[in-house]
Amino acid sequence: MNKANQYLWLLTPLLFTAQPVYAGTGKLLATAGLTQVEGSGGGGIVPWATISGYDAKGETSVSAFNTQVSVDDYKLHALGLSVGIYDRLEFSVARQTFDLPSSVIGLGLGNEINQTVYGVKAKLYGDVVYSNWPQISVGLQHKNLSDGAIAGAIGASDNKQGTDYYLSATKVHLGAAAGYNLVWNLTARATKANQMGLLGFGGAGEDSHKVMLEGSLGILLSRKIAVGIEYRQKPNNLAAFKEDDWKDIFISYTPNKHFNFTLAWASLGNIAVADDQQGIYLSTTGYLW
Repeated sequence: MNKANQYLWLLTPLLFTAQPVYAGTGKLLATAGLTQVEGSGGGGIVPWATISGYDAKGETSVSAFNTQVSVDDYKLHALGLSVGIYDRLEFSVARQTFDLPSSVIGLGLGNEINQTVYGVKAKLYGDVVYSNWPQISVGLQHKNLSDGAIAGAIGASDNKQGTDYYLSATKVHLGAAAGYNLVWNLTARATKANQMGLLGFGGAGEDSHKVMLEGSLGILLSRKIAVGIEYRQKPNNLAAFKEDDWKDIFISYTPNKHFNFTLAWASLGNIAVADDQQGIYLSTTGYLW
């Protein structure tokens, strides 16, 4: 069974319980956010409190995303699906493929790392636009490594699976930045994942969850174009390799409620044997209904 069929099979029960709604209804344009590299609705590297898709109360939505991150020595490809239900619940699945440099391939540990991320998010309070206080959501991302040989070889305490837990707050302030709409997000994530889990979970003497802070700040230059920055703290569990915080500068274009495009310059710091990894982040999300 190929990867796309695996995702569809996993989400089939949800699709059959959903009542389709056209993307023209529901939330305001661009307030669905983007799709985060682990499959959750939000920014590029940070999950937000927003529920993926344009569903409102009594409606459902399905979206698909495709993301490519190309830095100096590595490439990451992520694709997946998410379902939004009544603007209250979000279910997602993402498949990540991490291409390795020749220096690692030569060690006989393969030429890529594959990981599947299953996500669940629930809105606890508010609305990003209409409530006085931020929208608040809680979520988790359960991560399974297909082959943990590299994670085990570099000292991860668990080379198979791990779960991140997070709490996010997101708010849009209309006209707050010289007349432009301002959006911000703050996420607290409890995690043991090394490089999102691609290098396993935990390390020598570091086998407990750590709380990391993540944030996004953007300005909507129009109803269709947004620019902003993101920052994501990372744990530093592995004795052999330093793990740096991530950051990016992005521009997003949302022409309508059927799809959006995001282009970013990402600075990911040290990743295993390579220092100062920087490059292009490109992502597309399509809203199926």
